Amino acid sequence: MFPSPPPVAPTPWPQEGDADFDITALYRRIHGLAMPGQLATALHLGAEHTVVATGLDPQLPSVLLTLALGSQKTARDFFRGALPTPFELETAIAWVEDEVYAAHVRHRPWVPQGVVVVPCSTDPALHEIATLAGIAQGPLRILTLDALEHVFNRLVSVSQGRPASQEGLPAHAAFAASLLVLRELMHHMPFGSLTLMDGA
Repeated sequence: MFPSPPPVAPTPWPQEGDADFDITALYRRIHGLAMPGQLATALHLGAEHTVVATGLDPQLPSVLLTLALGSQKTARDFFRGALPTPFELETAIAWVEDEVYAAHVRHRPWVPQGVVVVPCSTDPALHEIATLAGIAQGPLRILTLDALEHVFNRLVSVSQGRPASQEGLPAHAAFAASLLVLRELMHHMPFGSLTLMDGA
């Protein structure tokens, strides 16, 4: 007899819609916490779209990008089941990379030379990814690219047949899509880390 796998903690999947999310309010909140001259960047990875707002002005962002990438949309477009196959992951990565690169081209002119962009988010789904990466709970949590990549590699193992419960990952296509989109954003915008804040 093999021991039963540990229960997987409840997760925020599926996500709700994006209609009520106020990216400008998040941008202003982040700007209030930024150091003088620091570039404020707000990130919302929603069900149907991802929105990035960046700027130096305390009230309005210099650039507001809406990407056709969301947890539910990307899952619908590329994944046929609760968990993606290796081929589905590869196909999704190629498409998401193109979308993110187009956003990077639009974002880059607004980032002064030598400035490191660290986006901030309050998304519960991204907090869940940070928890899966082993990032301690707290009012400010820093998710590094390396920690995110480790979680993504666990998803790759699951796509190749390893039970999701053994990796402690949600068996939900929206989770896989969010993880993939965040990974590509961090690689190709590029963002070296993500700061997660409480939603209040």
